[in-house]
Amino acid sequence: MRQPKPVKRQKARNAEYYDMQKTQDILYKQSLNGQNFYHLMDLVISDENIQLAYRNIKKNSGSNTAGTDKKTMKDLEKLTVEQIIILIRNKLKWYKPQSVKRVEIPKSNGKMRPLGIPTITDRLIQQCFLQILEPICEAKFHERSYGFRPLRSANNAMAAYYKLIQQGNLHYVVDVDIKGFFDNISHGKLLKQLWYLGIRDKKVISIISAMLKAEVAGIGFPKKGTPQGGIISPLLANVVLNELDWWVSDQWQTFQTKKQYSTPVRKNGTLNQASKLAAMKTTNLKEGWIVRYADDFKIVCRSYTDAQKWYFAVKQWLKERLGLDISEEKSKIVNLKRNYSEFLGLKIKAVRKGYDSRRKAKVPKFVVESHICDKSLKRIAETAHDRIKDIHSAGNGEQLLKATGRYNAFVIGMHNYYQMATHVAADVNRIDYYAMRTLEKRTHCKLKRFAKKENDNHHQYILDRYGRSKRLKEWRGQPIVPISFVQTKAPSMKRVNVNQYTPEGRTAVHKNLNGINLDVLYYMMRNPIPNKSMEYNDNRLSLYCGQGGKCAITGTDLLIFDMHCHHIIPSSMGGTDKYENLLLITKDAHTLLHAQKEETINKLLQKLNLNSNQKKKINYWRTKMGLMGI
Repeated sequence: MRQPKPVKRQKARNAEYYDMQKTQDILYKQSLNGQNFYHLMDLVISDENIQLAYRNIKKNSGSNTAGTDKKTMKDLEKLTVEQIIILIRNKLKWYKPQSVKRVEIPKSNGKMRPLGIPTITDRLIQQCFLQILEPICEAKFHERSYGFRPLRSANNAMAAYYKLIQQGNLHYVVDVDIKGFFDNISHGKLLKQLWYLGIRDKKVISIISAMLKAEVAGIGFPKKGTPQGGIISPLLANVVLNELDWWVSDQWQTFQTKKQYSTPVRKNGTLNQASKLAAMKTTNLKEGWIVRYADDFKIVCRSYTDAQKWYFAVKQWLKERLGLDISEEKSKIVNLKRNYSEFLGLKIKAVRKGYDSRRKAKVPKFVVESHICDKSLKRIAETAHDRIKDIHSAGNGEQLLKATGRYNAFVIGMHNYYQMATHVAADVNRIDYYAMRTLEKRTHCKLKRFAKKENDNHHQYILDRYGRSKRLKEWRGQPIVPISFVQTKAPSMKRVNVNQYTPEGRTAVHKNLNGINLDVLYYMMRNPIPNKSMEYNDNRLSLYCGQGGKCAITGTDLLIFDMHCHHIIPSSMGGTDKYENLLLITKDAHTLLHAQKEETINKLLQKLNLNSNQKKKINYWRTKMGLMGI
């Protein structure tokens, strides 16, 4: 079971494929220097940006969800590159979005969350705008905002929260719940905020305004709010609350003092503000540090008095500046030394712990104790129970593989997220016991421990990660990942040097396309094969990079005019333009794959001088086309 590439890192790589990194880097740097932008539409409708937008959304889980026009990514991928570019440019000449499909999904509290699903074409257009606006906005966003931003995660937000509690000794938290945040965003205020961030292309502003006012099918035209479900909505939500981040920060963290204090740079790249903060503590300023993930944020304080001041100040500021109300029932001040506070699916408390080896006595040190919150635990138990029932009711073969695969993927995903809880193993132990007992009762037999079979590479990831556990069981030869075999892993702070929009920041995430001839890659991108689908041409770029710029058969360098894209299963036999059905090979290798005349085959074999392994590859792929081996 191979782990997928992190989506946020893959998007950074995609920009490299379509030569958009330099453009985004320039936008980020100019925004960082306070420059305004008046001519962004040329970038939005550029060939490279539209093709990159297609690549970024084609593998989204929602790309196969139809909008009000009943179309999905499968309809777009049939079009040629030229057709998609013309489609987007024509729509943006005088943009009028199609109506948004409204659906509702259940929330953890039993209520329903409304989602707005734009049509697939409108989603592609939103992605085009996102790719140009995001680097501009990223340069202006606050460091303590973590939700829906490139190369940031809930794990980073939790690490910042833990650090304030444990190292900062801040044990009072202002929990603020904004009432219906996404449904109550002021369109006018949001457009002004974009303007003040430097986005001053009036055509761009008017199109974003049209996106916000898109008709919701069956309801009408909204006067406020941004629909959850739109690709650009998370960025716009961060734009709205960025003003809050900086307002809170300027009250303490980035407060400008009259006296200039020394702020040396630490080894990790952060500023040491110890002298400045020590001096500020002697004033009447209210200490408070914000940690925000989307619309879920905490203000962490040192005293109850400061927390009270922050509570009323934030409540008033949100109302006056953003026109947003808070939920009085859900918003409160929590003393973490006495009560739990919930954040991102965990409930967190500060508990006394520590030992001074010099004094040989306990010291009043408080550390984080965190558990999976009750609602999340209930949801985990219910999902695990449903997936176990699916495994039992599945037959053999493909059905069983899918059922066990869905269960294992759920458990591994749950472990990856909730391992940042200090007591995660204890929290899920009972769920594991009842899940396995349910399966054993349904099958009327005791499950045995899973052991690797010969030539079994499919389950290697599970064995590497869970092989030491005695609770790794099997059902009809398929592994059942144990829910309770999980260890706490401390959440990690976002590294200061990580940045998607600087060359130095990207090297901390992944290596550049070393060994790849970028001239060839960009020629392929700018010169797509005519009359071939967008999917076909996009996957050619992936293959070129995936194969290291080498022929899949001979291993020789692929040149611009000596490169063919081969369908493993021919189109005439039902083969698709998907990545897994394509190979990049030289012209001679391609001719040999299809050759049936003995004279042609012998001539090419002599010319290519293939070794035994290369001949095996040729024969393997010839059999896929129904041809005899050579």
